Amino acid sequence: MKYLKKISAVVLAAATSISLAACGNGSKQAQDESDNGVVTINVWTWEPTITNVKKKFEKKNPKIKVKITNAGTGVEQYKALNNSISAGKGAPDVAQVEYYAINQYVMGKSLKNLSDLGAGKYSHFYTPGPWKSVNINGGVYGLPIDSGPVALFYNKAVFDRAGVTQVPQTMDEYYEAAKKIHALGPDYFITADAADPAIAEMMLWSAGGHPFKTKGNHVSIDLLNDSGYKKYKAIWQKMIQEGLIDTKSVVWSDDWAHALNDGKLASLTRGAWMVSMLDDYAAKQAGNWRVAKNPAFTAGVKSNAEDGGSTLAILASSKKTKAAWKFIDFASHNAEGIKTRIDLGQFPSDRATLNSQAFKERTDPYFGDQKFNEVLSQSAAEVNTKWQFLPYDVYARSIYGDTAGQTVTGKVSFDQGFKGWQKQLIDYGKQQGYEMD
Repeated sequence: MKYLKKISAVVLAAATSISLAACGNGSKQAQDESDNGVVTINVWTWEPTITNVKKKFEKKNPKIKVKITNAGTGVEQYKALNNSISAGKGAPDVAQVEYYAINQYVMGKSLKNLSDLGAGKYSHFYTPGPWKSVNINGGVYGLPIDSGPVALFYNKAVFDRAGVTQVPQTMDEYYEAAKKIHALGPDYFITADAADPAIAEMMLWSAGGHPFKTKGNHVSIDLLNDSGYKKYKAIWQKMIQEGLIDTKSVVWSDDWAHALNDGKLASLTRGAWMVSMLDDYAAKQAGNWRVAKNPAFTAGVKSNAEDGGSTLAILASSKKTKAAWKFIDFASHNAEGIKTRIDLGQFPSDRATLNSQAFKERTDPYFGDQKFNEVLSQSAAEVNTKWQFLPYDVYARSIYGDTAGQTVTGKVSFDQGFKGWQKQLIDYGKQQGYEMD
């Protein structure tokens, strides 16, 4: 089955954030504003399957019209959203917000708490990672529409040729596999990392790290003493120093795609949504790719991460809360709405779909007819829920390349790079009015 291609949920974010002073209007409305009995809600989303959901929703709810606007992917939409919030006009009723970005909008009081609308009862409906990401300071600030549990996507043909007959289950085994793959030639690598902040966060998270802690207006950042950071540094710094990682091919670039297509880039550690995208970048490798669980930093310890994924959130300024809630509930919590998106290639965030036989038994010739969703379902169940994003993670990612990201070029050591990143993050937090450790 050919799925609709998912727009990447891991777009590198630019320096956009909401200060604590940029607060939206959180007052409740007695009833939704309407025009001749018909309520029109404005929804900002870059995710294409929402259009299909809209059509089915409007048939069931003829008194509610949904106007969808693509304000750009990720960072572009956030810029527009920030501007409209700051101006006090032009904000949508509903916006797609990625998990890593939602905290900053909550701290800016720009989103409605959905607990009173019924979301508080949904704790067992969603998988651990997405549910933890929308639960902030005792409230629920969005409904998950997809998820990105991390998995190892690997080219079995290249692994076999390099003599890697067993898929790495630990990072130590991954390191040994990297040496064998690089021995095939100087331009063969197990993976690429050209200062990608998403990779750093995935590694810290899956290593059991908890370097960022947020509670109310209080933010604590301690990277260098974090146990997850130490595990990540130990393996990643060694692999970079030994030249086992491609540090030049930027993710989604032409060079990156060519390396995948030519079999020179042997694996990717990315979110589950890569299933619906990989054949676009490596068509010549059809039938060679497989999916495995993310190698563990500590043998026997299940601690996975999320890479991307989004929610549908209701803006605090919306005067159409009831209609907006009906729509996001249909898209994310209703069986028909969920199936509409999953059938078009989205990776689910709900337990029922992930545990269904129909989902688990799905195959694709591109992945050698492997039942890849069996692996991805396990990956979703093992996400470490202790991880916290910064309330200005969008900004954090935007400065990563000039600080911690310099470690992949060899210009600075891991400790130097991450210490510089930490200092800038602490300084920025103070400027935004947070109480910083």
